[in-house]
Parts: sequence; structure tokens; C-alpha cells
Amino acid sequence: MSSSGNSPNSKLVWSDDPKDKAKLDAEASKKAPEATNEFVKSFNWVAVFRLEKSGRGGKTVTVIDQLPKQEIFLRDLCKELKNKCGSGGTYSLEGKEGLIEIQGDKRVAIKAIFEKKGFKFKGM
Repeated sequence: MSSSGNSPNSKLVWSDDPKDKAKLDAEASKKAPEATNEFVKSFNWVAVFRLEKSGRGGKTVTVIDQLPKQEIFLRDLCKELKNKCGSGGTYSLEGKEGLIEIQGDKRVAIKAIFEKKGFKFKGM
């Protein structure tokens, strides 16, 4: 029998050991930023803002549409927007482009974040 993790061709399938999770997170963080930055820079995209209320029980949601369709980029941007806006939200990869939804009318705060990052946007 071979022990798991010692062979160069072995791949971790599942583990609840915090040391294994830390290794996986470290490997993902090494690869993710490079791929994300190259991918986002290669796109010539403009984010489109809109407010939606229909089908949400009267609650207002800020929708940022026409983003690059890359999960790592959307996940990180959504997390940053939720933290800085102090509200909930989600991202979606369905359709042709990526989409982020932030709860509430947070257009002003998101506009400031996008300007700081140098992202193009319209629909404010």
C-alpha cells in the first residue's frame, strides 16, 4: 500500500485536516491572482449598474452586469463589495457575462470602489 500524499502523482481528493486545507488554499492563491489579472486585463469590458425590485418582495438590489465571466474574479470582487458595503450579495456565471447582486442601493459605494480599481462602468 502506498501512503497518500507522498507520491508526486497523487492528488488530494478530500480531507478535513486543517493542514491539508491550508496547503490547498496556498496552492490556489499562488495560481489564482496571476490568471485573474491576465484574464481581466485582456478583456475590454464595461460594467453596467442597475437597480431591481421586481420579484424580490419590494427589496432593492444593486445589480452589476456584463462583468468578465471568470469565477475567481467574480467571487473575489463580490466578497470585497459585500465587505465594504456591509451587506449581503451573490455572483452568477449564468448567461453570456458575469453578474453580481448586492443587497440594497449601494451604487455610490460601489462606484467609489470601481473608480479606485480603475474599472469602467455605466448606468449610475
